[in-house]
Amino acid sequence: MMKNKVVLITDALHFFGKPASRKFTGEGATLYAEDAAFADATVAADYEKEFPGTKAVFGEPEEVVEKVLKTEGRIDVMINNDAFPALKAKLEEASIDDFRNTIEGLMVRGFRYAKAVTPSMKAAKKGKIIFISSAAPKHGIPNYSMYVAARGGTNALAHTLAKELGPFNIQVNALAPNFVESPTYFPKELIENEAAFAKITKQIPLRRLGRQEEAGDYLLFLASGKSDYITGQVLYFAGGWA
Repeated sequence: MMKNKVVLITDALHFFGKPASRKFTGEGATLYAEDAAFADATVAADYEKEFPGTKAVFGEPEEVVEKVLKTEGRIDVMINNDAFPALKAKLEEASIDDFRNTIEGLMVRGFRYAKAVTPSMKAAKKGKIIFISSAAPKHGIPNYSMYVAARGGTNALAHTLAKELGPFNIQVNALAPNFVESPTYFPKELIENEAAFAKITKQIPLRRLGRQEEAGDYLLFLASGKSDYITGQVLYFAGGWA
């Protein structure tokens, strides 16, 4: 499905980075995985060993894109897998610095990656940009205004860029999860707390968390030629919650 495709995924050690790496390399993609931690050569080597066929990279968004383009000549799929703590705070107690950092981590980085990769995709007259955001903006979550606002901005960005880049045969979508197994947002210790886990799953019509491999399959579909007529969508992956 992805043979001979060049894929770049960000923040690879977090959120959906590992399941995506497993799926894409398994389908024959040339995968570049970005994470700040890969500045440590040992961490980078361990990741490449865990996911054979992956090339670990690090740096500012523009630098990372330039590295991949210099080596491969193109990027077929750009996956913005940006993760940042969902900070809980009442509005009147929320830190403006925390809000700025949340926007930077969840919106600005993805914007920079999309901006950096677009010229090469326009030249190739094809490409896919996928933002992994959140279903939270659909309903809103009290006391999480910073996180929800940032994710909502990313969803809006996907809508807008799809219209701007559609004439160049570039599809832009947002995968919007909630209640999915993830060390970033639903760590093992939370899942193993029976009372807390029961409270969480009660909100989900399917009464369970989504699985990482399911998220990987969804990303694989969005990155493949099977989704060439899908663009400008916020695609919810939340067990019926959204």
